[in-house]
Amino acid sequence: MGWPLRMFQEEGYYFVTSRCFQGRLLLRPSSEVNEVVGGVLARAVQRSAGTIRLYAFTFASNHFHLLVWARGAALAGFMQYLRANLSKKVGKLVDWSGGFWERRYSAEPVLDDTALVGRLRYVLAHGVKEGLVDRSAEWPGLTCLPQLLGSARRLFRWFNWTKRWSKRGSEDMAGEGRFAQEWAEPVELEIAPLPCWKGLKEDERQRAVRGLVEQVEAEAQSRGTPVLGARAVRAQHPHTRPEHLKRSPRPLGHASTRQALKELREQYRTFVAAFREAAARWSRGDFSALFPPFSFPPRVAPTRAAQVL
Repeated sequence: MGWPLRMFQEEGYYFVTSRCFQGRLLLRPSSEVNEVVGGVLARAVQRSAGTIRLYAFTFASNHFHLLVWARGAALAGFMQYLRANLSKKVGKLVDWSGGFWERRYSAEPVLDDTALVGRLRYVLAHGVKEGLVDRSAEWPGLTCLPQLLGSARRLFRWFNWTKRWSKRGSEDMAGEGRFAQEWAEPVELEIAPLPCWKGLKEDERQRAVRGLVEQVEAEAQSRGTPVLGARAVRAQHPHTRPEHLKRSPRPLGHASTRQALKELREQYRTFVAAFREAAARWSRGDFSALFPPFSFPPRVAPTRAAQVL
């Protein structure tokens, strides 16, 4: 069975998730991993030239979540760049040379303001809801919480390997590793306020964030379960494969009403039908077939193309 077709909007909000291969802890927090991840994320947003807007993020040991706004199909290129650079650079840090990601990333539309706040709460709950730490601020991995409660801008280092490779064989490169300061470039990561909070003052937005965090922490404390602790999280080996991996079906989207989800489902059915009809015409050599906006036509085998042309 093939992967579900991606349906991008002209403009839309998405909750993005990507998990490491076999659920291994390849993103296990450390100061080095956090710096590299932050630099890659900042660089990816910078390269999007305004077609991607970042609202929230959290990096767990074996997956990450993003809450973003994207224009058209810009999310596809953004995620390709982000995941490719994370796999290469974090993979080098943790000595992992195989496949880094388990499957395609998930990008679920977020349809209204209430659902956006709900997804932000989910991001802020990481580490606490899993019983890893007592408080959201104690999570040792990269998270947007410091930026939501302080300055929206944060500086990271982007390690420019292109510059390093261009100096291969030169005396200047002798002894310089891939993460040497020689190749580091400062890059700024900025998060935007949720659209429904744009009219609020900065202290009001911060108070709203603290309220969400307090809810999450109160729920966790009511369960009375002991936590693993940040030190133990950092001590885990990044190649570790969990014995049990949580698997759940991907939701089509997130909304505060059933009606909104019903309309999304109908819209998706129409999109899939239009795509498959166009794909069938392409398979017969009719390249005049029009695909739905912001979708990607299937590749054509060279032999079939040669016969048609």
